[in-house]
Amino acid sequence: GDDSSGRKVITFSCCRMPPSHQLNHTRLLEYLKYTLDQYVENDYTVVYFHYGLKSLNKPSLKWLQTAYKEFDRNCSYSVLPSLAFNIFLTISFSFPRYKKNLKALYVVHPTNFIKILWNIFKPLISHKFGKKIAYLNYLSDLGEHLKYDQLNIPQEVIRHDENLRRKQKGKLPPVVKIPPPRPPLPTQQFGVSLQYIKDKNKGELIPPVMKETVSYLKSKGLQVEGLFRRSASIQTIKDVQKLYNQGKSVNFDDYHDIHIPAVILKTFLRELPQPLLTFDCYDHILGITSVESCLRVTRCKQIIQGLPEHNYVVLKYLICFLHMVSQESISNRMTASSLACVFGLNLIWPLKGTASLSALVPVNLFTELLIDFYMNIFNSRTVPGE
Repeated sequence: GDDSSGRKVITFSCCRMPPSHQLNHTRLLEYLKYTLDQYVENDYTVVYFHYGLKSLNKPSLKWLQTAYKEFDRNCSYSVLPSLAFNIFLTISFSFPRYKKNLKALYVVHPTNFIKILWNIFKPLISHKFGKKIAYLNYLSDLGEHLKYDQLNIPQEVIRHDENLRRKQKGKLPPVVKIPPPRPPLPTQQFGVSLQYIKDKNKGELIPPVMKETVSYLKSKGLQVEGLFRRSASIQTIKDVQKLYNQGKSVNFDDYHDIHIPAVILKTFLRELPQPLLTFDCYDHILGITSVESCLRVTRCKQIIQGLPEHNYVVLKYLICFLHMVSQESISNRMTASSLACVFGLNLIWPLKGTASLSALVPVNLFTELLIDFYMNIFNSRTVPGE
């Protein structure tokens, strides 16, 4: 899933850890590295569900030492050796490569022991990294930072959360009545369909927020290193969204941060009720890896040709821009592959739940092909009003 700033979210659930004597720790280490290596070059968030870590499934100190050496062979120090129970903290965030782009670490259902040890070792940890860690006692607290219902949370964790709620002062907290959702504003840009935006903007096919962010980034952002990889202030993004939804003008020069229009563009795509590539295309896109390499571009073209006209036009507009960005990769370091990793799951996601880890490869490959072979894939279909 993504957090409220559009950063990829990695979850780790201790209750899923099997007994230590049954676990192939070498394979676990390889899996952790494989997962992290897909995200560490971009901003990302980690959610750590602590419930379920017991003496039975706690990794040994010897294995943790091996993990340290594997994750950073040049590292000569160990910041958190006593937090043996906290496997994800110990392995992933003690080394520059894995903590550089980590923007938030949410520890859900922490024990008092964790908090005490954290206070003991806090002086040994950089202040900057310490600010990234947040302890959340309940799942509802996590909801303030991301849409946790999109995460694959184990039932054991959910039941534990419910039990904690019941024990709180011996009763459940009062039920808060949630008011019915308000109808969207006539000028709404985020969270509404492409058709809604078109109808409210005199039939314009390209949503104003897309047109303005792309135009601004074309003129001032094409050579910015790491464009689309960096996040921006959550509050600033919310403020800009509010301006757009209210139909007010936005001058990105006022914010002095080129990454704000980049995040706004990603946020717009992510908040569409239906992905730009549509739910109908999801399974077809996942099948791209089973197609012979020499036929993949043709297959991409076939899938794209099946899109509704409006989606096709908006996608063509976006991919044209991303192709331009990739052409400046010597300066901005954003190749078609890098852009695909950022935009893939903002263009397509399943109807129910979130995309599995195995879906990342075909989704990113499909997006990379769209960007790399833009001229070939989008050259044969013309839509009235495009």
